[in-house]
Amino acid sequence: MTAVPKILIVGGGYAGFYTAWKLEKHLRKGEAEVTIVDPLPYMTYQPFLPEVAAGEIEARHIVVGHRRHFTRTRVVTAKVTNIDHANRTATITPVEGEPWEEQYDQIVVTAGAVSRTFPIPGIADNAIGLKTIEEAVAIRDRLLGNFDKAANLPAGPERDRLLTVVVVGGGFAGIEVFAELRAFASALLKEYPQLRFEDTHFHLIEAMGRIMPEVSLKTSEWVLKSLAKRGAYVHLDTQVTGAVDGNIELSTGETLPSDLIIWTAGVMANPTVVRGGDLPVEERGRIRTRADLRVGTADEVVEGAWAAGDVSAVPDLTGAGVGGYCVPNAQHAVRQAKLLAKNLTAVLRGELPQEYLHHNLGAVAGLGLWNGVFQSGRFALKGWIAWLAHRGYHGLAMPSWERKWRVFGDWWHDFWLGRDNVSLATVQNPRYVFEEFAARPRPAAPVEAPAAEPAAAKTPEKAAATR
Repeated sequence: MTAVPKILIVGGGYAGFYTAWKLEKHLRKGEAEVTIVDPLPYMTYQPFLPEVAAGEIEARHIVVGHRRHFTRTRVVTAKVTNIDHANRTATITPVEGEPWEEQYDQIVVTAGAVSRTFPIPGIADNAIGLKTIEEAVAIRDRLLGNFDKAANLPAGPERDRLLTVVVVGGGFAGIEVFAELRAFASALLKEYPQLRFEDTHFHLIEAMGRIMPEVSLKTSEWVLKSLAKRGAYVHLDTQVTGAVDGNIELSTGETLPSDLIIWTAGVMANPTVVRGGDLPVEERGRIRTRADLRVGTADEVVEGAWAAGDVSAVPDLTGAGVGGYCVPNAQHAVRQAKLLAKNLTAVLRGELPQEYLHHNLGAVAGLGLWNGVFQSGRFALKGWIAWLAHRGYHGLAMPSWERKWRVFGDWWHDFWLGRDNVSLATVQNPRYVFEEFAARPRPAAPVEAPAAEPAAAKTPEKAAATR
């Protein structure tokens, strides 16, 4: 190891952000150099993405800027495209400039997860996920833009297509964005007198025979009834077989014309980082991780390598995890990161790390304004009390008081002023007005070639030269 150990954190999401944040508190000044690398300059608080999509929270308020909140951590906005742990180097590839090799003594892999899709025709070209703030904003703007377009059309197939939303996946993320958008669309109708409630169509597609496996069957059935009362349709035991030309084809033989397809049917460990390295990977494509968050197995440790969050396969010592591992969610990622920072500090000081053991506190979900669900063991809350629990838990879990106050402020303003229902889709092409009216140089006039002299006009001397 070098005189001052170098710690490289790959990924600045939940686990990466909290690891770096806590290392700044645990490490003494000059005890180690910490670098965090991520292609985005911020961490996104993903549980609030459905509320951003539904216009309840300002998009920038659920992201936490790395440079603002780290005081002793070096921030590199780039991708890690290869990890050569045998030589303790990582390849860092920026958007501009040449890649370089970064040396380290300890590496922390917290690259998170991406949407997991299947080779279904049309999904890659027409659907959108819900893992990033950009996707949540795009969903919101698409729905608002479709209302604007539909208001100018007569009743018919094209208007139905614009006002049909299809969500694929009945886990927490899918149910939350589905319910939030249903509530959002209902609230929009008062501003569009040309449209009726019956003109809007919301469909959720779930391949299993139930939704929300994190809660009890009785609670999930209550959610289904609540959604049905609000005019939302849930298709159980159903798969998407195609999504070409705005037509969602289902395994039941049905076809749903839609202009907004949201894919929330699972996640997978970030393949760019997992495949671009020599760290051990288990069968599901995650980095094999011990209970003490060091990379390796119970019998063997990969010295100097750590992992946490969705990119890692951490044993669930409570026995409640699927397949014996911690499920990929924010609750585990944050707590693993906090312990990882303690363990890494302990190892640098010659002490032993502790094993990660966390009993699930329960599951809470928002289902639109004044409606939610909470489950902890056999205890369940439903309706507005669960909705308050959802907002209270996630509001307090938002990193830093600076971010908390911004989110609380959004909710306070919404209570008195309502949602801000303006689409900013044109921000994706901010120069369109300037380009339309900008004066441009006139094209240069073509230069006329000099006229050729008639053959009869040649002088005797020229005529002789041509012979």
